[in-house]
Amino acid sequence: MEKIIFDTDPGIDDAMAILFAQASADINLVAITTGFGNANIDTATRNALYLKKRFNLSADVARGAKEPLVIPVDEPADFVHGDNGLGNIEIDETDLPSEVSLAAHDYIIEKVKASPGEITLVAVGRMTNLALALRKCPEIIKLVKRVVIMGGAFGYHGNTGNVTPFAEANIIGDPHAADEVLTADWPVTVVGLDVTKKVIMSNDYLASLAECSPIYGPFIYDITRFYANFHQQTDQVDGIYVHDSSAIMQVIAPQLFETVDGPIRVVTEGPAIGHTMQKTVEKRFPIDEWADYPAQSVCSNVDVDAYLAKYKDILSQAG
Repeated sequence: MEKIIFDTDPGIDDAMAILFAQASADINLVAITTGFGNANIDTATRNALYLKKRFNLSADVARGAKEPLVIPVDEPADFVHGDNGLGNIEIDETDLPSEVSLAAHDYIIEKVKASPGEITLVAVGRMTNLALALRKCPEIIKLVKRVVIMGGAFGYHGNTGNVTPFAEANIIGDPHAADEVLTADWPVTVVGLDVTKKVIMSNDYLASLAECSPIYGPFIYDITRFYANFHQQTDQVDGIYVHDSSAIMQVIAPQLFETVDGPIRVVTEGPAIGHTMQKTVEKRFPIDEWADYPAQSVCSNVDVDAYLAKYKDILSQAG
């Protein structure tokens, strides 16, 4: 069973990913560490605590960074996720559980040091918490089992960005943190728009989840009504792209994904800020800001049919 710390900014698709991880018999959801992005830090943390209460999650919740390392914090994506981050469903805030006393990056450090080689970090928002942990305790690089990131876009299947022509939201939200995390000498797998925009859950599929998964399906259907409307208006998609759950799927079923290896850099200023670029050739160039960094894995393709079947199977079997 894979022990994961899930770094997230809930968020509709973040909530789906949390419940997918909880439903999987292959994952031990140790903790949810929160950040800004889809919502501000207060709303994101409240949403994590709400999910913990509503679905009786054993995972700790640790509050993380409220702003990026260098650039100003951007406005929450309420036009995508609703004013409350969960598609504007009614949220009962009474008797919410408490968050842990440690800040998210300190929590990550403590848990990783306590279980060397056992913790997988799965980050599906801005990577600020991970970068802060690296800065404070670089030795965790050798103690983390691996890192799985939902973020970025590398041009496969025509996918290059969703905030700018060449930047994905999680990366442009804190590009300096992303560059530090992706160039660190620990094993990283990046699940970007290249594959997440290939995986579409239609409205009919989401309705079928509500029927086959009485624990999680109705909630997922309800929160995705706002999200599906956004996708219909922006990309004429019947349903939703499956972003954050794809990071969990990569942990559970890596065989469903094709990957390309090579060092990655992130542009941190100028019109291409947030652009993720991978070097895939071994040649060393006269000027080469990739050459001295470790090769990381980028997901370039995914078996969509097998993915959707496995997702539904895991949710339907959850007790």
